[in-house]
Amino acid sequence: MEAVVIRAKGDYSFEKVPIPTPGPNQVLVKVEVVGICAGDGKVMDGAERFWGKPGLKHETCGSLGTCYMKLPVIPGHEFSGRVTELGEGAKDHHKVDVGDLVVSEQIISCDKCRFCNQGQYQVCPDHTVFGFQCETNGAMAEYMIFPERAKVHKVPENVTAKHAAFVEPLACSIHGVELGNIQFNDVVVISGCGPIGLGMVAAASLKSPKCLIALDLYDWKLDVAKKCGAHITLNPSKCNLKEEIDRLSGGYGCDVYIEATGHGASVQQGLDVIARQGRFVVFSVFNGDVLADWSLIGDVKEVRILGGHLGPHCWPKAIEMVASNRLPLDDIITHTYPLKEFEKGIKMVMQSANSIKVMLIP
Repeated sequence: MEAVVIRAKGDYSFEKVPIPTPGPNQVLVKVEVVGICAGDGKVMDGAERFWGKPGLKHETCGSLGTCYMKLPVIPGHEFSGRVTELGEGAKDHHKVDVGDLVVSEQIISCDKCRFCNQGQYQVCPDHTVFGFQCETNGAMAEYMIFPERAKVHKVPENVTAKHAAFVEPLACSIHGVELGNIQFNDVVVISGCGPIGLGMVAAASLKSPKCLIALDLYDWKLDVAKKCGAHITLNPSKCNLKEEIDRLSGGYGCDVYIEATGHGASVQQGLDVIARQGRFVVFSVFNGDVLADWSLIGDVKEVRILGGHLGPHCWPKAIEMVASNRLPLDDIITHTYPLKEFEKGIKMVMQSANSIKVMLIP
């Protein structure tokens, strides 16, 4: 089969590899669509989150510091596909059948640690994620394996494969919104109208806050945010953001600020506009360390900082939202390319000015 393979930092190839064979309780899936995440762009760009900070040379990938990547690996962690073959016991274990349209949660957790036992599997320390470690190759290929501990979800047949591939980022969005504990009287700001941010706008609108504000530097993305349910859209490059949010909140600032841009400037921006005792949700992968005014966080405002990761327990709701056309997915999914043009697609995501969600078709 054709597949994208990462063999070292910066070393990507499009090549022929064997079609995998499913073992007991494993599922072979024909990949229909694979989305490109901002994280995929940061892997290609060499972000420390994936390749490590300066330190000792990593024996496997040759990078410096602690390396999240385990190579060689086929990337791609947001996808949809059709069940092609079931290993022994897999039909009952995963409750799927040949021909089903399926998605799988991106994390393969150990199911043994204290976090997994408490239902917090998204922070399992002994995990893999599709497309980052060679034990769980991802979806930038014609076929992939769902292993025994995969969390597999069947998708209704009225959902297209392309829309189904958006379930992964949407589940992440829902988790971020849940962390914000949005109340009816809240002023909520979501910074960034990429795929995650727009999913957050759609999910947050279901919480019925008093005022839901979306931020982005591109006006055309703000237009999509309005379709997702934003009450107000603001371009920080064209207004005094603090003054605008103070005006909308009676001078207090926003009650909830959700960071979904991955840019350090948005962090300090959020601290400037958030209310005292506001809830600040960080749901981004940054290229490196981010500086912030910690005195503002503690001594001045008592800001509640909440980190968000993946989409635990949010996949059924994400599937429901996609199936009910809760989001303008045809506006959000701006580009599709054949798999062999993966590099073009990843670079478009990294540039971001002209795209929102970019997908590949194997």
